[in-house]
Amino acid sequence: MFNLEGFLRPGAITATVADLAPKFAAESFTHARRHNIYFRKEVPGLDPAHPALREFETVNRTLCGDQIGGVLAALYEWPDFARFLAAAMDKPALYVMEDPLARVNAMAYGAGEALNWHFDRSEFTTTLLLQAPETGGAFEYRSDLRSDGNPNYDGVARLLEGRDPDLKSLTLAPGTLNVFRGRNTAHRVSTVRGARPRIIAVFSFYERPGVRFTAEEQIGFYGRAA
Repeated sequence: MFNLEGFLRPGAITATVADLAPKFAAESFTHARRHNIYFRKEVPGLDPAHPALREFETVNRTLCGDQIGGVLAALYEWPDFARFLAAAMDKPALYVMEDPLARVNAMAYGAGEALNWHFDRSEFTTTLLLQAPETGGAFEYRSDLRSDGNPNYDGVARLLEGRDPDLKSLTLAPGTLNVFRGRNTAHRVSTVRGARPRIIAVFSFYERPGVRFTAEEQIGFYGRAA
């Protein structure tokens, strides 16, 4: 993980939040689901009653790529942004998605809402914090909780039960670019408190061009298909 504070200037942050606020109020999709850390109903070889499969609730409001313009769209399409991320992640190249919904998203977490424990499907995630909440909304993570050869189910259970001494918490400032490898590092955003929502942009890049979600995946994430 690395963070670049001040990546987005204050004026651009203010303008972007002001542009997104009425869209969140009028046209966002409320994504609410109960899930385990794997986002899977069952894990082969793991007892359904195992505490590693404990379920939590994730709730947020989401705006899709076809609802987002301005600074966020311009940044996502800027070739030097993809080239910078590729160099930082030691990749030959990175490409924007062709998916009109998934390519760049903005998410708002209001009072009582959270992004709960999970592992990422992608190798790394690129986010930009636009607005911090009054309290809560911390980025919590447990590095290398599992590996490709060791699922460490008992260790996952300890984390979910609040018994992992290696849990870390990070509070980001608005305008900070965060690049995070989350495939084997468990992470969540803690419950937001107060009237001011936590607002974050998520940029999706892949090592091959032309990536799109299936219609089923689009409906699951955004409530509609492109």
